[in-house]
Amino acid sequence: MTFAIAPSSSTTTVFDLTSPVGPLPYIPDDLTCTQFLLDHRHPARPYNKFSNPWLVEEATGRQVGCEEARARAWGLANALSSRWKIGEDDVVCVFSANHIDWPIAIWATHRLGGIVTGANPAYTPDELSYQLNITRTKLLITHSSSLSVALAAARNSGIPEDHIVLIDSQPIAAGSKLYPTVETLVQEGLKIAPTFVERRLAPGEGRTKLALLNFSSGTTGTPKAVAIPHYAVIANTIQMAFHDRAAEDYTTWEKRRTRTGDAVYAVLPMYHVYGILITLQHYIFVGYTLVISSKFNLVNMLKSIERYRINHLLTAPPMVVQMCKNPVVKQYDLSSVRFMMCSAAPLSAELTQQLIELLPQIEIHQGYGMTETSSVVTWPRTDKKYGSLGSGGQIMPGVTMRVVKEDGTLAKLGESGELYVKTPAMALGYFNNEEATRETFINGWVRTGDIVYFNDEGEVFVIDRIKELMKVKGFQVAPAELEGHLFTNPLVGDTCVVPIPDEYSGEVPLAFVVPSKTALDRVKKCPEEADTIKAEIVKFVADNKVYYKRLAGGVEFIDAIPRNPSGKLLRRVLREKARELKKAQAATQTKAKL
Repeated sequence: MTFAIAPSSSTTTVFDLTSPVGPLPYIPDDLTCTQFLLDHRHPARPYNKFSNPWLVEEATGRQVGCEEARARAWGLANALSSRWKIGEDDVVCVFSANHIDWPIAIWATHRLGGIVTGANPAYTPDELSYQLNITRTKLLITHSSSLSVALAAARNSGIPEDHIVLIDSQPIAAGSKLYPTVETLVQEGLKIAPTFVERRLAPGEGRTKLALLNFSSGTTGTPKAVAIPHYAVIANTIQMAFHDRAAEDYTTWEKRRTRTGDAVYAVLPMYHVYGILITLQHYIFVGYTLVISSKFNLVNMLKSIERYRINHLLTAPPMVVQMCKNPVVKQYDLSSVRFMMCSAAPLSAELTQQLIELLPQIEIHQGYGMTETSSVVTWPRTDKKYGSLGSGGQIMPGVTMRVVKEDGTLAKLGESGELYVKTPAMALGYFNNEEATRETFINGWVRTGDIVYFNDEGEVFVIDRIKELMKVKGFQVAPAELEGHLFTNPLVGDTCVVPIPDEYSGEVPLAFVVPSKTALDRVKKCPEEADTIKAEIVKFVADNKVYYKRLAGGVEFIDAIPRNPSGKLLRRVLREKARELKKAQAATQTKAKL
């Protein structure tokens, strides 16, 4: 399979990269993404002859079919309209881990013409208040375990206490206040007369009417609300289904990647664009059952694969690390799994190879995207069981890409530079933040901030983030490359590489390492082994990498690598920790001299 290199419309002769799959079928611009998913028939959508449920609650096995889902969404919408007058462009924040009623809350809000913003349930009151204020949230749906944080944030943001709803099944009283639940509101809404009329969008309105306000740091800076219109969600859904030929009988049923009636493990957070657009929107569109898990736990996932006969796994790198490093995986029957995709952060070629050896029967791929492009812009190719090791997938239909070098010229195939993307699924910009929008959304392109290169089959390879590349003696060093190599060492359970200042080299790599069980057993028998193991890890890199990529900053053991819920390394946290270590070492050396 090849891909297209076409002259651009620029005044200079440059080349844009496009997909080998296409052209895309029509993208409706007069529907909300909920109308598209629940009410519309599109040629890219496979016909589902099975009666499989749409949603399954992992812990209890509770099932929700398509008709019940529609009814629950309508009932909740009716109650939200009746009680709080939620309507056109009102923002509803869902502050909860994954729950079987998360999709219901989204669909109900969209039925009313509202906008959904999802918030990380691990947020502090200040972090949640920041999001509530930026999005101008009117109603807050939360889990009972997060109620205290929700109440504090609501007070800080001027949201009345009676504008809080619990996603749990049981009402909870706090003081004299009884908080309603989604379940009670659904039943209430189904019993009363309609209090709203769902409208049809005007032609073209879907391109600008907001569906989601999802948060991203963009290429730099503090989190910003990405304004995602309904058209973008619909476009990305069609792109994924069309690329996978979901509605085509192109091969035998057993060999097809997308099979209606199959099941996908839905553990990736629904407040993240990966969870909303890929797990929820795409997989329901193509007829899958979502087995909804509230939080990733390796053993629980393995048990669910057996219990529910999961066919597709959507993962992030931390999940893959655990699968490759933990021998418990081999105790479970994973024969039902046919396809696995890893996204949210790059997965090294070395770790991919380990995964292939562990699960040789399944397709293993990566995808690449960002909140600003309303999810994926590259997707697993269908003509190979595995993509090229380390690649982030193949360009999606309808997407155009450029790789821009430091001097502003366009890179050739195999050359690296910053990735620029144009897609029909592009977000409108950052909500109420014109300055940040101008920095990232440039003349119809999204500036990704990622350093990449392409091979001649249209596969993208993400090297690192612009702000994360380190300069060692004038050479660029990508932390992700070193991390991928370290993952192959049996002494390393998890790792993150950061730069530390160095008078001679400018900066040098330091590796924070979570020791593997093997390493911990050695240290337990003999504490002095810790220094020996660190030296072995340093030598492991020195024996395999060019001199300027060696761990001249050393190795520091750590209990856990900080990551955000989507699996991306919180590298800035460890950069700060590395600076503190450097200062402490300098102070110790000064005292020794005195």
